[in-house]
Amino acid sequence: MRLRPILLRTILLLTLAVAGAHFKGAAAFAQEPQAPAAAQAPLVDTPFDQATKEIDKAKVQLTALQDGVQQNADNDDALVGLATKADELSRAVITISVNLRPRFDQIKNRLAEIGDPPKDGQPPEAEIVTQERNALAAERAQINALTGDAENLSITVTKLVNEITEMRRRLFADTLLRRTEISVSVLDDAGSAFVHEASEFSQALSSWATFVWKFKRFPMFAAIFLSLASALILLSGSYRLFGSYLRRDEAVENPSYIGRLSIAFWSTLIRTLALSVLLVTSFFFLNGFNVLRPDIAPVIGALFGAIGLVYFVGRFVNAIFAPLEPRWRLVRLSNLGARSIGYCLLAMAIVNALDYLFGTIGEAMGSPLVLTVVRSLIAALIIGLILIAVSFGKPMLAKNGDPDAPGRHWPRGMAIILRVVGAGLILTALTGYVGLARFVATQLIITGAVVVTMYVGLLSGKAISRQESFGDTFFASFLTRRFKLGPVAIDQAGLVVGLAIYAVALLVGIPLILLLWGFHVQDLQILAYRLFTEVRLGGISISLLGICTGILLFAGVYLLTRWLQRWLDGNVMARSHVDLGVRNSVKTGIGYLGVGIAAIIGVSAAGIDLSSFALVASALSVGIGFGLQNIVSNFVSGLILLVERPFKVGDHVVSGTAEGIVKRISVRATEIETFRKQSIIVPNSELINGLVGNWTHRNKIGRSEIPVSVAYNADPQQVMDILLELTAKIPLVMRNPEPHVEFLRFGPYSLDFELRFFLADMGDGMAVRNNLRIEILKRFKAEGIEIPLPQTDLTIHREARPALADAGRDQPNEQENSADAPMEEEEQPVRQLRSKAADGNRKG
Repeated sequence: MRLRPILLRTILLLTLAVAGAHFKGAAAFAQEPQAPAAAQAPLVDTPFDQATKEIDKAKVQLTALQDGVQQNADNDDALVGLATKADELSRAVITISVNLRPRFDQIKNRLAEIGDPPKDGQPPEAEIVTQERNALAAERAQINALTGDAENLSITVTKLVNEITEMRRRLFADTLLRRTEISVSVLDDAGSAFVHEASEFSQALSSWATFVWKFKRFPMFAAIFLSLASALILLSGSYRLFGSYLRRDEAVENPSYIGRLSIAFWSTLIRTLALSVLLVTSFFFLNGFNVLRPDIAPVIGALFGAIGLVYFVGRFVNAIFAPLEPRWRLVRLSNLGARSIGYCLLAMAIVNALDYLFGTIGEAMGSPLVLTVVRSLIAALIIGLILIAVSFGKPMLAKNGDPDAPGRHWPRGMAIILRVVGAGLILTALTGYVGLARFVATQLIITGAVVVTMYVGLLSGKAISRQESFGDTFFASFLTRRFKLGPVAIDQAGLVVGLAIYAVALLVGIPLILLLWGFHVQDLQILAYRLFTEVRLGGISISLLGICTGILLFAGVYLLTRWLQRWLDGNVMARSHVDLGVRNSVKTGIGYLGVGIAAIIGVSAAGIDLSSFALVASALSVGIGFGLQNIVSNFVSGLILLVERPFKVGDHVVSGTAEGIVKRISVRATEIETFRKQSIIVPNSELINGLVGNWTHRNKIGRSEIPVSVAYNADPQQVMDILLELTAKIPLVMRNPEPHVEFLRFGPYSLDFELRFFLADMGDGMAVRNNLRIEILKRFKAEGIEIPLPQTDLTIHREARPALADAGRDQPNEQENSADAPMEEEEQPVRQLRSKAADGNRKG
C-alpha cells in the first residue's frame, strides 16, 4: 500500500521536470533567430535525391564501360566481362525508374483528387490548395525528367551491349576465317619452335615439380585427397541411386530397349560427371593451396580438360557401340564395325585433346603463332584422313543379323557425307584456313558426342514415360517395395521420371553445346538470368522465376491449409466433441479461405498485377448476369448452407424426390446418399429455395411407430399391456417421453392398434422395430391372440326362369319338362360363400 503514493509522487516530479525543460527550450527558441529554410537540409535523402545520385553514378560507370570496350576491342575475354557489367548496369537503371513509379502514382492520384485550378468566373480556391498543386506538379516534372534520363541511359547501355555482341561475333568470325600461308618455311619454323618450346617446358615442369616436392608436398596430397573424396562421394551416391543403370548385367541374354537406353545414358553421364568433379576439384584445391604456379596452372587445367574429353568420348563409344557386348548395342553394327568406328572416334578425340593441350602449353611458354598453326594443321589433316578411311569400311550389320558375320557398306548417302567432310577438312587446312578446320574437327567429335548422348537420354525418357513401361524397371520395383505403390501410381511415377530425364538431358547438354560453340560461362549466366527473370512477349514481361515462385508459394499455402484443416478436425474439434456437421462446415470454410489466400499470394509472387484483372472482372460480371447466374446462385447458396447450417453432414433429410443422409456439402451442390446407396447431387439453390425436411435438425431423437391388428375376440387391454411390456424391455427405447399404445379404430375385420415410442437416435429405428415385431409375434402366439387375415364376403344371386308367354298351352311337352328340370333344382335358398385370402401386404 505504500508503493502507490511513492509512485504518484515520482510521476508528478517527472512531469514537472519535462514541462520545465519544454518551457526553457521554447524560450530559448524564441530568443534565437531561426535558420533560413535553405539551411535546414533534411537528414535523410528523399527518393528523388537518391535516384539522382544513382543516375549520376550510372553515367560514370557507362563512360568507363565505353572506354573499356574501345581499349579491349580485340580481347574476347575482356569483352565478356564488360558485357556482364553492362547488363548489370542496365538492370540497375531500370530499377531506378521502377523505384520512382510509386511516388509518381501517388502524385498523380493526389492531383486528381485536388482537381484542376478554378477557371475564370469561378470562386477562388484556398491558397494552401494552390501551393500543394504547384509543389506536386513541380515534383512530377522533376520525376518525369529523371525518368527520361534513366530511359535514355538504358537505351545507351542497350546499344553498348549490342555493340559488344557484334564485336565478339566479328572477332569469332575473324578467328575462324583467318588465313595463314602454308609453306615449307612455315613448317621449318614450326619445327624449330617446337624444339625450343619442349626444352623450355621441360625445364619449367622440372623446376615446379622440385619446388612442390620440397615445399608443397602436404598441400598437394591434401588437395588430391579432398578431390578424390568429392568424386568418391558423388560416385557412391550415384551407384546407390542408379547402380543398376551404371553396369550391364552379364546374366541378361536379351536386354530390353529401355534397359539398353538407360544404361547407355546414365553410365555415360554419371561416370563422366564423377571424373569431371575429380578433375575440377583437384584443380581448385591445388590452386587454392598455392601448389600451382601461374605458368603451370593453365597447363594443368588443359591436361585435366584433355583427360575429361578423352574419357567422355570413350564412355560414349562404349555406351552406344558396345564393341564387346553386341546384345547391349544401340545401333545395328557388326562387331568389327563397332570396334573400328569406336577406335576411330577415340583416336579423333585424342588428336583434339592433344592439340588443345599443346596449344595451351604454347601459350604458357610464349611460343610463336606458327607453331599453333602447324599443330592445328596436323590435327585437321589426321581427322580428315580418319573420316575418309572410315567411309570405305563395312560396319553395317549383316542381313542375317549375326554380329560376327562380315558387315555391309555404309548407306550411300552416309559414305558420301563422310568423304566430303573429311576432304573438306583437309582442303580447308591446306588452303590456310587452319582455324576453321580445327573448329569444325573439334565440333564433329565433341558436339557430335554430346548431341548423340542427349538424344539417347531423350529416347530413354520417352521409353520410360510410355504407358505401362516403367513398371519393369528396377527403380519401379524399389518404389513398389518402399512405398507400397499400385500399378496406376507406378505408371504415373514413370511419367514423372521420364520428364526428369528430359530435363537432365537438356540442362546438361545444351550448356555444353553452347560452351563448345564459343559461348562463355558469363554468357550463359546472363542468358539464364534473362530467361528466368524477364521474358518479353511484345509488351508483356514474363518472369519464369516469379511464376515458379508463385506456384511454390501457392502449393505451400495450400498444403499448410490442408494441415490446418486436419489439425483442427483431429485435435481441437474432435477433443471438444464438436458435432460432425460443424466440423465439416469449419473444414470446408477453412479450405476455401486457404485456397483463396494461396491464390492471391501465388499471383502476387508471380509478379502479376491484380489491378490488371479489373477488365476481366467487368467482363465476368456481364457473363455472371447471363450465363453464370445459376452457378453463382449455387455458390452463394452453398455459402449460406455452410454458415446457416439448416442441415449438416450426417442429417436425414427429405427434399422433393430425394431422401437420405447428407454426405457432403460443397459450395455448388450437396451430396445425399439414399438408403439404397445411391448418391444424388442436389444443387444448393434448390435446397435454399425449396422445402427440405430434416429428421435430425437439432437432435437425433425421433418417434417410431409399429401398427398392430388383432381379431375381434381379443382383449384390447391385454393387447396394450403386452405391447408396453415388450417395449419396456428394449434398452434403446426412451423412457421420457413414455411409450404408449393408441387404439386407433374398429377395422372391417380387426381391431387396429399403434405402438408409439421414442428413440434417442433415429438410425436405430429399423433394428428396434424388427426386434419388436418378432417379440410381438412370439408373445401373441403364446397368449393365443390371433392376428386376423383380410376377409371378403361374396354373395351370388341366381333369378328364376320367367313363365311361358303362351297361356293357351296347358301341358308342356316332354322336352320342355326335361329342360326345366335343372332350373327347378337351382331354385333353392341363396347360398352364401365366404372366402378367406391371405393379405401379403397386411400391416403389422
